[in-house]
Amino acid sequence: MPDHHRVIVHVDMDAFYASVELARRPELRGRAMWVGGAERGVVLSASYEARARGVRSGMPSSRARRLCPEGVPVPPDFDRYTEVSDGVFAIFRTLTGQVEPVSIDEGFLDITGTGRRLGTPLEVGELLRAQVSDEQRISCSVGIGPSKFVAKLASNHCKPDGLHQVLPDQVTAFLHPLPVEKIWGVGESTAAQLHKLGLTTVGQLAHTPKPTLQQALGAHLGGWLYDLSWGRDSRQVEGEPTERSIGSQETFSRDTDDPRLVHTEILRMAARTCSRMRQAEVLGRGVSLSVRFADFTTITRTTQLATPTDVTDEVYAAAMRCWNKLHLQRARVRRVGVRVERLIDKEDAFQQLTLDAPERGMREAELAADAAIARFGPDAVRRGSLTERSRLQVRGPAGVGASGPPSCP
Repeated sequence: MPDHHRVIVHVDMDAFYASVELARRPELRGRAMWVGGAERGVVLSASYEARARGVRSGMPSSRARRLCPEGVPVPPDFDRYTEVSDGVFAIFRTLTGQVEPVSIDEGFLDITGTGRRLGTPLEVGELLRAQVSDEQRISCSVGIGPSKFVAKLASNHCKPDGLHQVLPDQVTAFLHPLPVEKIWGVGESTAAQLHKLGLTTVGQLAHTPKPTLQQALGAHLGGWLYDLSWGRDSRQVEGEPTERSIGSQETFSRDTDDPRLVHTEILRMAARTCSRMRQAEVLGRGVSLSVRFADFTTITRTTQLATPTDVTDEVYAAAMRCWNKLHLQRARVRRVGVRVERLIDKEDAFQQLTLDAPERGMREAELAADAAIARFGPDAVRRGSLTERSRLQVRGPAGVGASGPPSCP
């Protein structure tokens, strides 16, 4: 497909490890902090306040302490970072099947052809940022362009917590003022070679004959950099195999044996999962509940529905049937998750109606809520039992409320 027809999105989490820690340690917001040791080890991620003092990822912790004595070191929790990353990529996959993870905190999406379902590229970008913020309580920067190269530079251009689109006819104007170090494949050694040739900007590189660059840098690298300087990048987003299930999970900030809190979190995970299903326009018949206990033992129970659904109350009721079959006696729970399996496209689903079925039911109510959220933001409509966030603290997104399915979303 020609570049000018493609719409590629690059998403980069902002100071990922640090942002995850700040989400569950709000008292540190606005302060210099980093993830890593206090005196030994290296800095894995630093808040923007710490970066302003010169603290950088990969720096020895002892040097970070000298640069920023008032900084707060936080030990890393890689299990939590993996959970948040999984949640973020689950959001990506509700938008498109073409998702290519680059690392734990960044990835590419190909949203070419999703306009009818999701709106303009900018609307998709705003929706993505809002969902990541609402579900995971972290920010991300989103770049949109006709190629992977341009999209990545666009996300870097708007960091932190920004959105930037480069249209096909804006590519050269966007690229050419940039320093050559911004180009993929240009490290210190290659940059030094380019500087010796008098090339310091992408525009100067672009206006150098391609054979000259190939003679100086080698046939492959010289040709590659020349093409990139004009925004030519034909690499495709290497999508993963189609996901046959959609789900979400959350870890409590403290292990709990309060069944009301567990029930509420199961409801919230059911609501989040069904929202993702409606966005992906799929229905499912299998409902799976996973429970991780304080000793890190994890069990999973699955049940099947008579007809496929994406309605929160139906998925929640199925998940609670799985929970009740466990017959737990005040067991301390660390994490719960709800997943819907055996997915089919909404258009292919057959649903048996009953004579007493109302003309409009919960699915229509949830679709209306989805439309309001898409227009006014993630807090526009919320279930009443999930609004009192202070009653249940979880790592990352906080969730709260009383147990039991409410009568309206």
